[in-house]
Amino acid sequence: MCGIAGYSLSPDSGVDRTLAARALLAGIAERGADAVGYAYRSAGEGAARMHKQRSGASKVLEGISVPAGATQVLLHVRDYTKGHPSIPANNHPVRHGDVVGIHNGIILNDDELLAEHPCARAEDGMSVDSEAIFALAAHAHGDPRELERLRGSMATAWLDERIPDRVFLARGVGRPLWLGVGAEETFFASTRVALEVAERYAAVELRKQELPDGILVVVAHGGVERRQRFAPDTSYEEADPLPSVRAPHEGAFCLQWLASFAAA
Repeated sequence: MCGIAGYSLSPDSGVDRTLAARALLAGIAERGADAVGYAYRSAGEGAARMHKQRSGASKVLEGISVPAGATQVLLHVRDYTKGHPSIPANNHPVRHGDVVGIHNGIILNDDELLAEHPCARAEDGMSVDSEAIFALAAHAHGDPRELERLRGSMATAWLDERIPDRVFLARGVGRPLWLGVGAEETFFASTRVALEVAERYAAVELRKQELPDGILVVVAHGGVERRQRFAPDTSYEEADPLPSVRAPHEGAFCLQWLASFAAA
C-alpha cells in the first residue's frame, strides 16, 4: 500500500512550495518505507525535475527543496509489490517516455500492455507494474478510456512533459484518492488526513472530497480544469488486502519533525 500526494498552484499563490511538499509527504509517510520520491516543475515548463531514493520519507523530508516558482509537485512513498526497490527505475516517480507519474495499487496486466511499446522497460532490471499506466497515458492522447484496459487497483497522478501546467489525476478501483481545492491551489493525497496536514502547515483552506471510482481529473494553475469518467475494471479482488499503514514509525517521526520545524 503506497502513498501518493501532490499539488497544482496558481503562479500567484502565496503557498510556501517546500513547506507544502513537506507537509504532504509527512501526511503520507506512514503508507510505505521501501522508497520515497518527488517531482516538480514550474509554470510553462515541460521537463520535470525528479529525486527518488531507497528509504522512508524521514530520510528525505528535511532535504526537500522546491523552488519558489514551482507550480506542480508529485510525491510518493512506496511499499513495493512488483519491481524491487534496489532497481532505481522501479521507484516512483516512474518515467515512461514523456510521462512521469506516481501510483498506489497493483496492475496485473502490465507486461501485456507494455509489450506494445518498444520504449518500455527502458532501464535494465526495470519491472514495476506502474509503468503500464504511464505508457497508456503517454500514448492515449488524453483519452481516459485507455485506462479501462488496466486490470487491478489504481490511484495515480502524472505529468506529461509535452503538456505544460497540467497535473493528471485518476482513480480506478481499490485505492483511495482525495482532492482538496482552495482559492488558488489544488492538493491531492491518498488520505483526507494528509490534506488536513497540508491545510495546517501551508495555511490554506481546502474543500475536500474523495474522488469516485473511474474518474480522470485534470488540474491546471491551481484549479480543476475538467473531469472525465471512464469504466474501470471492477473484477479485481485483492486476495489478501494490505493494511493502509505500513510504516507507522515513519509517519510519527515525520509529523513530529514537521511540527518542530514549523515551531522553529
